[in-house]
Amino acid sequence: MSQHEFTTEDLKRILLEGAGADESVDLDGDILDTEFEQLGYESLAMLETASRIEREYGITLDDDVLADNPTPRALVAAVNAAVAANAPVAA
Repeated sequence: MSQHEFTTEDLKRILLEGAGADESVDLDGDILDTEFEQLGYESLAMLETASRIEREYGITLDDDVLADNPTPRALVAAVNAAVAANAPVAA
């Protein structure tokens, strides 16, 4: 289980591992505010992505996290909020 900050690079890696990439989309381009559907990631690919994030970061994401966070920027922020909420409190 990892408690480091979830980054856009982490998201891109997990997307590629779980679902690959649409040949017409450059994930290294400016994608932060582009909806996942426009990037070629349908609901099944996003469910796989969420599952991989949960396993890797030891967190549980709300059922509606994907619908409420349709862009990489929004999803990264939501995952970081979940990671922070799950972090041990320093004494």
